[in-house]
Amino acid sequence: MTDIQAIADPFEIQFPHLNWTFHINPTAFTIFGIDIQWYGIIITFGLVLALLYVMPKMKRFGLDAETALDAIIGGVLGGIVGARTYYVIFNWEDYKGDIKAIINTRNGGLAIYGGIIGAIAVGLIICKVRKIKFLPMLDITVLGFLIGQGIGRWGNFVNQEAFGTNTDSIFGMTGGEIQATILSNRASGLNYLQPVHPCFLYESVWCLLGFLLISLYSRKRKYDGQILLMYMTWYGMERFVVEGLRTDSLMIGSLRVSQILSAVICIIAIAIQIFMLIRIKKNPDKFVLYCNTDESKQLLEQARKRRSGEDDDNENYQSITDNDEENENIQEEKSNGTDY
Repeated sequence: MTDIQAIADPFEIQFPHLNWTFHINPTAFTIFGIDIQWYGIIITFGLVLALLYVMPKMKRFGLDAETALDAIIGGVLGGIVGARTYYVIFNWEDYKGDIKAIINTRNGGLAIYGGIIGAIAVGLIICKVRKIKFLPMLDITVLGFLIGQGIGRWGNFVNQEAFGTNTDSIFGMTGGEIQATILSNRASGLNYLQPVHPCFLYESVWCLLGFLLISLYSRKRKYDGQILLMYMTWYGMERFVVEGLRTDSLMIGSLRVSQILSAVICIIAIAIQIFMLIRIKKNPDKFVLYCNTDESKQLLEQARKRRSGEDDDNENYQSITDNDEENENIQEEKSNGTDY
């Protein structure tokens, strides 16, 4: 491997083999004495792009965007809390006794799996209350996840974190903060004068590529929940590989938590997809997408009337959802045999 020079400026980032040098202060600006970090701005930007994509596509999945918005907002809040909680739990020694540090996310410290768990958990509760079909909701939501993850990972680039082991790859990077982290033994076993894997870049590219491929396929999906399973497989594979390169993994003893979880998620998702394909091949008429059901069409029409003022009350909407709840088992048997 080619040695590089020590970098005194903590804000300097280099890609030596590409002859690229950047100078990025993690603090974008200060307002009323509060430092606003690029990390938060980038994550917010990714979230906004995800919403701009997801909301207009709700109808394609048989959902009313206005009704589903409650679940999305709740899921975003649940995701933030879950991501931070997950990270803090596995780094408790660094946070115990310091409440301010626990809730301060402006400099990073969000675990993606915790975010996914939190978002799905809160979203499930709201979907249940608002009578929103959960699997179609997840199918469109995970496409937003891929956008958010693909963009959000660049917050790690700005903070010079989530990097990997030493590498001679053309994409190898280094920086003042990266070198300082290695020298402080927070990334032990590395040579601070050699480039490291830009794990943020690998995951960003993989997620955005996954978004393009899976979103194109989504029009041809065979059953509700298929896009969710494809996301679990796609992201699980990538995270398993990239997590093995990282030097800041959340650990249980000598085991990398995210790597184990990724392998389990990927294997389960593949197994379920094989099982579903076998069922569909045996009885294709049993599987009907929710967006093609009479219930979905009626709810969308009722939502349209409410917004246009043709129907001033919610009585018909409530009647449709109540009838669906009472006859849920019958509808599932007639449609696709899966739980929404």
